[in-house]
Parts: sequence; C-alpha cells; structure tokens
Amino acid sequence: MMHFMKGIVTLKRGPWELIATLLIGLGVFMLMQPFVLWAYTYSFIVTLVGTVMFIIVSHFPEQE
Repeated sequence: MMHFMKGIVTLKRGPWELIATLLIGLGVFMLMQPFVLWAYTYSFIVTLVGTVMFIIVSHFPEQE
C-alpha cells in the first residue's frame, strides 16, 4: 500500500494506469447496468475521463 501511495505522489506510471483503468471499467459498468439512471447518465463522462487520463498517464515515467 505504501509503494502504491508513493507512486501516486511521485507521478509514476503504474499506480496512475491502475486508477485510469478502474475508471474506464467503472464507466462501462455504469453504462451497462439497468437500475440507476444517474449512473447511466454519467457513464460516458466517467469512461471519457478514464480514457483521457490513461492517454496522459502513458507518458509518465516507469516505476523503478
């Protein structure tokens, strides 16, 4: 856990890619669920933020 938090603070690729991937997955889940309208409403923006975040984070330095 400490290694993950250090990677977040020092802008290393691994932890930030994990967060971006989880956002993309959350957005897809929100899009596919049939129960909560607000989740469906915000699913596109969550997926878009995760995708743009992943593109930006892919330029961060590798973790040592």
